[in-house]
Amino acid sequence: MPRSTDFYAVILAAGQSTRMGRDKALLSWPPAACDSPSAGQTFLSAAIQALDAFSDAVIVVVGKNENNLAPVVYACGASLVRNPDPDRGQFSSLQVGLQEVLSHGRDAAMVTLVDRPPANPATLQTLCSTFAGTESDIWAVVPEYNGKHGHPYLVAREMIEAFLKAPASANARDIEHQNVRHIAYVAVDDPRVTLNVDTPDEYAALSK
Repeated sequence: MPRSTDFYAVILAAGQSTRMGRDKALLSWPPAACDSPSAGQTFLSAAIQALDAFSDAVIVVVGKNENNLAPVVYACGASLVRNPDPDRGQFSSLQVGLQEVLSHGRDAAMVTLVDRPPANPATLQTLCSTFAGTESDIWAVVPEYNGKHGHPYLVAREMIEAFLKAPASANARDIEHQNVRHIAYVAVDDPRVTLNVDTPDEYAALSK
């Protein structure tokens, strides 16, 4: 039986961005050096806008940066949930976000990180279409570019429960590897899905 297409999107944005030196969620996208009609957006607002077009709602997981991110989240029509202890790591934020998805009565979620440009609309459509057509033995749909797995990915109830049952000290990659037979990897022509922006140099490279 095909999957339901009703899901929430979750953006993980509770990190402290120590290597960047400033909150990556609020970095301009595109970078100031780029001439684009979407100038004035940030990684966070661009991610919300991109995911909102494909999901029922967007949830942003914040941490100690809540006061700085809340205005952007609400201005973009998204909602937020706070990780009470973001020092536990990114996986704990994933658990907080997925628990919020379940509390809203949804059994599936699209998950991404805030430290990257948003995936192209065609990529998101491909992921959604693939997920909608999967059978019950597929718990997740993950994009793949040049042999690397990336974000955003879609998870069904079974994978959500696997994530939530794991200790906060675990990581998503390990849980995925344990359940690899239940994952569909989808090749996409979109380098953004595997792009991480962690340092000022990596961010500057985006404008070249």
